[in-house]
Amino acid sequence: MTPLDQTPPPQASRTRRWAAFSVHLLTAAGAGLALLAMLEAVRAHWAAMFGWLGLALLVDAVDGPLARRLEVSRLQPDWSGDVLDLVVDFLTYVFVPAYAIAASGLLLPIAAPVLGVGIVVSSALYFADRRMKTADNHFRGFPALWNAAAFYLFLLTPPAVVGSLVIAALIVLTFIPVHVLHPVRVARLRGFNLTLMALWSVLAAYAPVRHFAVPAPITITLCAIALYIVAADAAIRLFQRVRR
Repeated sequence: MTPLDQTPPPQASRTRRWAAFSVHLLTAAGAGLALLAMLEAVRAHWAAMFGWLGLALLVDAVDGPLARRLEVSRLQPDWSGDVLDLVVDFLTYVFVPAYAIAASGLLLPIAAPVLGVGIVVSSALYFADRRMKTADNHFRGFPALWNAAAFYLFLLTPPAVVGSLVIAALIVLTFIPVHVLHPVRVARLRGFNLTLMALWSVLAAYAPVRHFAVPAPITITLCAIALYIVAADAAIRLFQRVRR
């Protein structure tokens, strides 16, 4: 006779399958958050837009660990969590922020729609690129984090020419094989990276509440963390070459 602890009863199996499917529902809810963010964006309620995008970012942070813990891929094999995640990520990381960047008034008027199109087209190609991650879990190229790019555009409000050139450069960098740190999945200095991301999350949540009118130390800290994420791998590689 098969021991009970090895063969869960049918009711328990249904409960586990529903629990697994609830993770897909959580991920899909990110699409709803994207719509709410877009509704705020078309009204130029930028702080509210970033609030909804921040909530979507939180959902994206927790659904992966939940999916692995609840064995979603095994218990709900008919739904692809990877595809669902990419669809929602494109909306929250790319499409809504691209609209905000193009409609913000912070770019050159003649360049804004062109750059907006460039963002969504380049990001669509990036999301389809099977080489987007390196073997050690770095991103290859600018990782289409246009929600972050939009955040810093609103935070720093650079001259329109500078903002336009930076956005254009990031579009180009999408296709350049530079390595950008994934602060969660890269094993090296993971504890330090997660601490930085926790600090960034707190400060980044505070900035839209103040409509980006934050003290200089907060702005400097946010920029320093972004610079670390972008340049950490290159700095470490350069240091290793110098030591040799």
